[in-house]
Amino acid sequence: MSRWLIIAGIALVVLGLLVHFAPWLFQWFGKLPGDINIRSDRSQLFIPVTSMILISVVLTIVLNLFNR
Repeated sequence: MSRWLIIAGIALVVLGLLVHFAPWLFQWFGKLPGDINIRSDRSQLFIPVTSMILISVVLTIVLNLFNR
C-alpha cells in the first residue's frame, strides 16, 4: 500500500510540474465534443464528460498493464 501511495504522490508532483511549466500540453482538456460548458451573465457551469471518459479509459489501460 505504501508503495502505491509513493508512486501516486510522485505522479501528482510530475503532473503538477507539467501543468505549471507546460500548460499548452493540456489545452485539449475541456474542449472535446461532448464536454458541457454553459455560460450565463452571472455564472458558468463546466462538465468535462468526454474528457473524463477519455482519462478514465487511459488510466484503466495503464493500471491493467501494471497489474500484469
